[in-house]
Formats: sequence, structure tokens, C-alpha cells
Amino acid sequence: MLDVVLALLSTLECVVEGASFSGDVGLPEPVGMLLGLVAGPVLLVRRRWPVVVVLVSIAVTPADMGVLLGVVGLYTLAASDTPRRTTALLAGMTVAGTLVSTFLNLRQEVAADQDYQPPLWFVPVMSVAMGLVVTAPPVLWGLYVGARRRLVESLRERADGLERELSLLADRAEERAEWARNEERTRIAREMHDVVAHRVSLMVVHAAALQAVALKDPEKASRNAGLVGDMGRQALTELREMLGVLRTADGSGGRPASGASGEPERLAAVVSKAAAQAGAKVSVPGVVAEEAGGGEAEGPTLAELAELVGQSRAAGMAVVLSVDGAEGAGVPGRYAAGVEQTVYRVVQEALTNVHKHAPGARARVRLAHRAAEVAVQVENGPSDGAAPSSGLPSGGNGLVGMRERVTALGGVFVSGPTDAGGFRVSAVVPVGGAGASPGAGAASASGGGVAAGG
Repeated sequence: MLDVVLALLSTLECVVEGASFSGDVGLPEPVGMLLGLVAGPVLLVRRRWPVVVVLVSIAVTPADMGVLLGVVGLYTLAASDTPRRTTALLAGMTVAGTLVSTFLNLRQEVAADQDYQPPLWFVPVMSVAMGLVVTAPPVLWGLYVGARRRLVESLRERADGLERELSLLADRAEERAEWARNEERTRIAREMHDVVAHRVSLMVVHAAALQAVALKDPEKASRNAGLVGDMGRQALTELREMLGVLRTADGSGGRPASGASGEPERLAAVVSKAAAQAGAKVSVPGVVAEEAGGGEAEGPTLAELAELVGQSRAAGMAVVLSVDGAEGAGVPGRYAAGVEQTVYRVVQEALTNVHKHAPGARARVRLAHRAAEVAVQVENGPSDGAAPSSGLPSGGNGLVGMRERVTALGGVFVSGPTDAGGFRVSAVVPVGGAGASPGAGAASASGGGVAAGG
């Protein structure tokens, strides 16, 4: 609509000025009007071909027509993506054409008027001023509008790009959250398996012994009943600790989460605790889990290994615990919480497997403190055929869980039968937790002699 209106105004101007020009040079008026009808409508194509519009305006400048055509054409040319050299060249040609035309017209008017004789500088200065007034404002305004338009387009493209990046980040955050949820489900299942399998296995063993000696040896039956009670209470305590992590926002069993956003906070807290126990660093939106050595984490430690072995010994297993590497020989007395918990869980699951699959077998637990790692091995002999079977079910997840725990810290885990007919589980865990590389652990495992088992 704007282009049509401008084209009509330009055509009207060119027709009027063409008729006047025809009278001045002695041509028929229809000729000048026809020239105006041809030149004026060129503004209709100013957006597509601005160079053509400017060239037409320069061509009709000697006929004293096309002022609106030239002004609008120069503005459109400067605001378009036309190279600046072309714009400067056409603007210079317009200035020159306007200057020459104005200079000739003024000289003719001054010569025709005998009553007024202006100074010599009047005609040149007025010609230059007219050329600049007709050319400079539309060119400068067009350059400003073009630069602003390009800036807006650039900002719009950046906004679109940022929107796409935010969408990708949101998708990745959702993927990381889903990954964290899956990892947490696996960790919870592993913890539940370790706690329930070991404690309940001991409770079943003690219950069987209690049933066998209830009438023959009441005193021993009383002791077995007390052990069963202790095992049950310990299992409930550990289960309560794990469930407390799920019920609270901070993972400490204190302040409960509230509001509609409680679920994400609980998940983040659980993932943080899992990462701390594993000695890893997990990134969840808004949460970064500390390194394993960065704080105290609830759970078993190496100091409780003797008690763990004593429980299996009290259940009738012939098990021996040996520790290599004195604490005073450059070995720290306490490692990162994730390292100690992993070693403890390996021994716990290994002894549980002995109760399940090799009742009556002898077992040996070896723990070795080294300069940069902790090695543990649990080995049992063949099952005593005279020993009654425990009748405990097996889901086949014990060895998988042990391997996941050890490899999560960059360690090495090996398990398999022995030549004597027993079974051995070996693990080497870097004391640096997740920061140690798996290659380092593998080298240590191949160079050392102690592995972990069960």
C-alpha cells in the first residue's frame, strides 16, 4: 500500500514537472507528461530493484523532475543490503546531477533577472547545498534504518538460537535426571539386597540351630534366640536409615520435604548420598554430590569387619580374618567413606554367599592395606556335605552388585571357583575413590597378590 501511494505521488509530480519542462524547451506538453508517466511508477519496484529506481531518478534530473523518486530511491538503496560502494557511487552521481541541474537553472534565472545580481559565490554554494539537501538526509536515514533492521534480525536469530540451546539443555537435563533416577533405583536395590540378604541369612541359620537345640540345650537355644533378635534389630536399623534418605529432602533423616516440589529435592538428596557413598561426583540439576572424602556418610566401616566376621562365626561358620599392612606404616587409619563401605559390603555379600551356597565350609577373609589401595579377598573351601542346607533363595544379584560397587570407585573385581572346589571373590579399591583410574587399579591387581571374594 505504501509503495502504491508513493508511486502515485511520484507519477503526479513527474507529469506536472514534465509538462513544465516541455514548455521550457519547446516540446509538446504530451511528450513531457508521457515521460513523467513512464518515470513516476518506477517506485513500485523500489524494494526489489532499488538501484534501478536511483538510476531512473538520475536520468530524469536534467528534466527537473523526479525529486520524490530520487529521495525515496536513495533511502531504499541505503536501507537495503546493496554493497556500500554501490550506494556511495549512486549517491555521488545524484549529488553531481542535482548540483549541475541546479547550477544551470540558477545561472539562467540570474541572467534573466536584470534587477538582481547576486555575488559570484551564490550560485555555486546554492547548487552544492541543494545537492546535499536532496541526497544526504535520505541516505543517512536509510543507513540507520538498515543497520537497525540488521541488528534486530541478528538479535532475533540469537534469541532463536538461545531458545534452541535451552531446549537442548532441558532435554539433556531430563536425560540426566532419568539416568540419576535409574542409578538411584539400582543403588537402593543393591543396598536392600546387601542388608536383607546378609541379616536374614544369619537369622535363618540361627533359627535352624535354635530349632535343633531347643530341647537338648536350652542355654544355647537362648543364646541363638538373642542372636536372632540382634540380627533382626540390625537389619531394621539399616533399612530404616535407607528409607529415611528417601523420606527427607536433605538425606539426613531430619527435615522432611514439603510442598509440591518435594519429589525433585528428595531425588536430588538421594542421588547426592549415593554419590558420596560411591566416592563419585554426580551432577543433577541444582545438586552436586561431594567427593567421598568430603564429609561423613552413614554406613558401615572397616572397623566393623571384625564384628561382621564374628556374626558369621557365631552362626556356625569357621571363618578367619587376617589384616596385612600396619596403620603406622604410612597407611591412613581411615579411608574415604565410600571406600570403606564398598570393602565392607564385598565381605558381607561374600560371607552371605557362603551361608547360602556352601553351608559348613571354612572361609577366610584377608584385608590388605597398601599405599594407594585397599585389597580384600574372601575365599571358602568346598561345602561340607554333612551340613544342612540353609534353603535360602538366590536372585543371582550378589556378584553383580559387588562388581558395580568396586568398578564405580575405579577398582577391579574378580570372582570364580578355586581349584580346591571352593569359591573366591577378590577386589582392589583405590583409596582415592572415584578419582582413581581403572587402569591404575588393574595394574595394582595384577602386581599384587591379594584379591577379594565370597
